[in-house]
Amino acid sequence: MSALNRDLASLWDMNRAITDLQSFLENVTYENYQNNLLLHRGIERELEILGEAARRLSSQFRDQHPEIDWKKIIGLRNIIAHQYEDIRIERIWEITQNDIPLLKAKLQPLLP
Repeated sequence: MSALNRDLASLWDMNRAITDLQSFLENVTYENYQNNLLLHRGIERELEILGEAARRLSSQFRDQHPEIDWKKIIGLRNIIAHQYEDIRIERIWEITQNDIPLLKAKLQPLLP
């Protein structure tokens, strides 16, 4: 697979993870989220997929789009995958409510 095709596939994977994550949280309050372990794990999984897809993007592509904090996205994936004991549900909630909508808006123009 060419680098361009791999980058496009990764962008689509990121978009899908965001779409799924947002659908999981539709009509969910923080209190509902806080008390639902299954929902925690689903959201964490989508964030992990998001970070893995960002990691798979070529460094050239990431360099061409400095408006996106790739390091932060990939870093969150690493915490979820390897330092899961450090996950704070209130921080994950903040990310889903504040950072994810902004990221989605930045990714949309990059999708074909």
